[in-house]
Amino acid sequence: MKILCIIPSRLNSTRLPRKPLLPIQGKSMIQWTYENAKRCSLLDDIIVATDSDEIASLIQNIGGRVEMTDPALPTGSERVAAVAEKFPEMDVIINLQGDEPFIRPRMLEQLVQPYLMGDSPEMTTLAYPLSEEKREEPGTVKVITDLAGNAIYFSRAPIPYYRSEERAPAYNHMGLYAFRRDFLMTYKTLPQTPLEKTESLEQLRVLEHGYKIRVCLTEEKTLEVNTPEEYEQAQHFKYNQR
Repeated sequence: MKILCIIPSRLNSTRLPRKPLLPIQGKSMIQWTYENAKRCSLLDDIIVATDSDEIASLIQNIGGRVEMTDPALPTGSERVAAVAEKFPEMDVIINLQGDEPFIRPRMLEQLVQPYLMGDSPEMTTLAYPLSEEKREEPGTVKVITDLAGNAIYFSRAPIPYYRSEERAPAYNHMGLYAFRRDFLMTYKTLPQTPLEKTESLEQLRVLEHGYKIRVCLTEEKTLEVNTPEEYEQAQHFKYNQR
């Protein structure tokens, strides 16, 4: 089985301008993400997908591979699909966002574990236990699953509703995905859907079109950097290399 990790990265960010190139503890955010992905021995190749010459030059200067993508592509997943189309020999494609500077190799291993075990889900994603204080936050994306571990629904709302004392498990979703390559080629053709637009959650498009997403579990989250506050936290974050 051949696994390709694609890291979509673009400069334009409304909350944190020029985010991928911002320094974190001595090196840029995109360099952190790329180098930590490189530490995962299961990956056959890693490519940064970008429309920025500055990002491309930085990655090439540290020996990485780059594919330039159309700046008109609206989402990271569509940039990933555009690159994956050039690599038909790959079986599984990972979409690792460039704002995950502290991604752990173990998390990438957990993400692709179903494929390594001989299963072939259309798509996998990662989640970790949901804390009660995060349950009400709309910025925290929640996911609930069926008994086989496939996602039933992702929401910014607190799900499930607690009608009784029973507590069905709910998880905190991480925006990390792996696709069976043939499904990724299908995914890029799927039109947007009502729930996707309502919640502003791209992964709901998959569920609304009748496909499944396997939810793989990890122990805890790492620090994703989207806001000035998170960027400040990153300057003091102690990275767990396991």
